[in-house]
Amino acid sequence: MADLAANNVLPARREPITLATADGFKLVGELALPENGEPIATIICLHPNPTGGGMMDSHLFRKAAWRLPALAQVAILRFNFRGTTSAAGTSEGAYDKGHLEGHDLKAALDFALARNLPNIWLVGWSFGTDVLLMHGNVDPIQGGILFSPPLKWSDESALQSWADSGRPLVALVPALDEYLTPEQALPRFAKVPQCETIGIADCKHLWVGEKFVRIAWDEALKRIRPDLPQLTWQWDGPMNKWDDLQGRLI
Repeated sequence: MADLAANNVLPARREPITLATADGFKLVGELALPENGEPIATIICLHPNPTGGGMMDSHLFRKAAWRLPALAQVAILRFNFRGTTSAAGTSEGAYDKGHLEGHDLKAALDFALARNLPNIWLVGWSFGTDVLLMHGNVDPIQGGILFSPPLKWSDESALQSWADSGRPLVALVPALDEYLTPEQALPRFAKVPQCETIGIADCKHLWVGEKFVRIAWDEALKRIRPDLPQLTWQWDGPMNKWDDLQGRLI
């Protein structure tokens, strides 16, 4: 068994996808499925603010797509919000501070349903958490995981909607977050009785470092795959490495 390094890419069935929004735009994305067998759960990733460099390749989500289909038997669906660019391309449309991005989330959910993907959870990071809170409290979403929620673009009515629904919600709040600390988050999320608000010691908004990548996904998987033992983050089998300089697997 080998410990995983930051650029390790494990086997999966990966395909570029195009999502079509109700207001007529095409979004670029990727679906990563377990190499063998069907997924037990599905994670739709909602990325950080594109005005600050957020995209579907933001590191927590890229590493999820590289690892979790193999390690946790889950499908990872990630895409660029409207007007956002990554190595996969640029999604049509223009940034709208989380409002019209609701169409983007709906397009991703429609795609997942059309592909009969099971047990669908939303995982947002930063800006993506506000899109999740504003637009993600819908059937058949099983629940939402929030990495570094700033509670900047969503309002109290979004939190009240989640409270009323009883749908599971987990807020993972870095202790050193530059936008919302655990102490600030606790009274805000107290409006949602079923929300678990968890402070992450020594962590900042961007979750930099392999230690924090593993903490983030360990906490998420406790809810998404509660039947799964905590990952060892080791792999005994073929794997590739991603070279950022060359922009390809090696």
